[in-house]
Amino acid sequence: MKMCHLRNLLLVVFFILIPVHVSAKELIPMGQSIGIQLKLPFVYVSHDILLPNGEWLKQGDKILAIDGTEINQIQQFTEVKKASELRIERANKEKILNLTTEEIQNVLPFLKDETDGIGTLTFLDPTTNEYGALGHQIVDSALTMPPPFTGGAIFLASITQVKKSEPGQPGYKISVVNKERKRLGSVLYNNVYGVFGKWEQGLPQSLRQPIEIMHESEIKRGEAQMLTAIEGEKVEAFTITIDKIDGSNIVFRVTDPKLLSKTGGILQGMSGSPIIQNDRFVGAVTHMFVEHPAKGAALSIGEMLKKSPK
Repeated sequence: MKMCHLRNLLLVVFFILIPVHVSAKELIPMGQSIGIQLKLPFVYVSHDILLPNGEWLKQGDKILAIDGTEINQIQQFTEVKKASELRIERANKEKILNLTTEEIQNVLPFLKDETDGIGTLTFLDPTTNEYGALGHQIVDSALTMPPPFTGGAIFLASITQVKKSEPGQPGYKISVVNKERKRLGSVLYNNVYGVFGKWEQGLPQSLRQPIEIMHESEIKRGEAQMLTAIEGEKVEAFTITIDKIDGSNIVFRVTDPKLLSKTGGILQGMSGSPIIQNDRFVGAVTHMFVEHPAKGAALSIGEMLKKSPK
């Protein structure tokens, strides 16, 4: 059965973990759609670009220097006022390109010094103010690897539109991320089970109350709820049915009529959506089945909490 990581349009994500204590007994289930920003230590090319002289800048090329000056942020390109020698790295080999001032300005829209994406916030630990999100690792689509980063942040995202999932064609959320608003927290880690960091906004009364973590041996087949946002910033609870539990891996299907009508089942961008059963925290959504979008997979919250960074 073909499965799909729940990525947004900008990222290919396997949509980690900070050192959350295994002894934690209660967590706040979240479900908010979030924008994620990872600041990179270099500038790279996000799309292939054919230059007027017949040379190419290729997706994933790293910009190392302009006229011998090391480059690590896009802002440095705006300061170039003359034709320049561009030193790049491609497939671990260095290459020199000569660009006019006009050409440098024309390639600016295709350069990046950060990785951005959309996902879902999974939990907040009210004791440590640590959060977890996404349920799997972020991999940058242009770099084709988990991006190294020097810092990062998460922001609240608002869902403006939904592209419905159909068999063989995963749908997705279209979101607006307002980075002018206060960021929700830092990003400290991007590991196998998602992004994790420190929450920075206190504990508003609007948040759900902490609930007990359910041990894997206690998870039952049958009805449960998935918390996620499909319109604006509102987090809603939708009915699902858990069909299979295999250790820390869970297979479920969406049975909620409203969610099926609106989304067709699981969407890219739902990675990290919390799953609740009998008022206890079960786990986080991680994948969808491409040919059967109402069917999804999840990871137990207990497993998520055990996988601290090495």
